[in-house]
Amino acid sequence: MVFPPRCCPFCQQAFQPSRRRPDQVVCSRPVCQARRRRDYRRRKRRIDPEYAEVVRDSRRKWREAHPDYQKNYWQNHPEAAARNRQQQRQRDQKRRVGILVKNTVVFDLKRSAAEVWLAGPLAADLVKNTLVPSKLLILQSRPTASPSTAAS
Repeated sequence: MVFPPRCCPFCQQAFQPSRRRPDQVVCSRPVCQARRRRDYRRRKRRIDPEYAEVVRDSRRKWREAHPDYQKNYWQNHPEAAARNRQQQRQRDQKRRVGILVKNTVVFDLKRSAAEVWLAGPLAADLVKNTLVPSKLLILQSRPTASPSTAAS
């Protein structure tokens, strides 16, 4: 029996379902099958507490059996360590900006003659912000001496 072609939800390619698996939803490409299995396991951990506990125990036992693995990995892969540090900085910066974007605290600045300028690569993300922690540099002009005080 020949089944009509289907579209893989992951790669969007048409595929012919297997005769042995007429309900096949995902094509047989290794990348798509790996994603299907990963999604299944993730969903299973989320909905089945017993399965999630078994997975946690398995990971814990492996870490106990290999206590120096993480330290050795970072020492033996400096390029991965550098990339991880850079990505962590980006995640931290994004988290800080996210907190600022949601900020709704408002101060009365009507009495201030100062102008506030936001500068930097993340300034566009602060459009809705009403309070920005910042370093403030105050520049005052020197009072000009009037002719009468300069003569005395």
